Amino acid sequence: MAFRPNYGRDRAERGRTARARTEEKQRKKDEKTALRKAKRAAAALPPDDKQADASSEDLPGRPFVPPAD
Repeated sequence: MAFRPNYGRDRAERGRTARARTEEKQRKKDEKTALRKAKRAAAALPPDDKQADASSEDLPGRPFVPPAD
């Protein structure tokens, strides 16, 4: 005699595989988004003359204070 079909188990399996696919797609989207944001951030800060002359101790958003002798 054949086993009765277990519709609940089959549905749970389909749900798990669908969830795994969705999570994989979201992970790939997040990776692409992070790469785009990194590229955009790198392109948004081009070196200009003022920054090139400043010391490496200069922090963005803070005025440059030369070290005391």
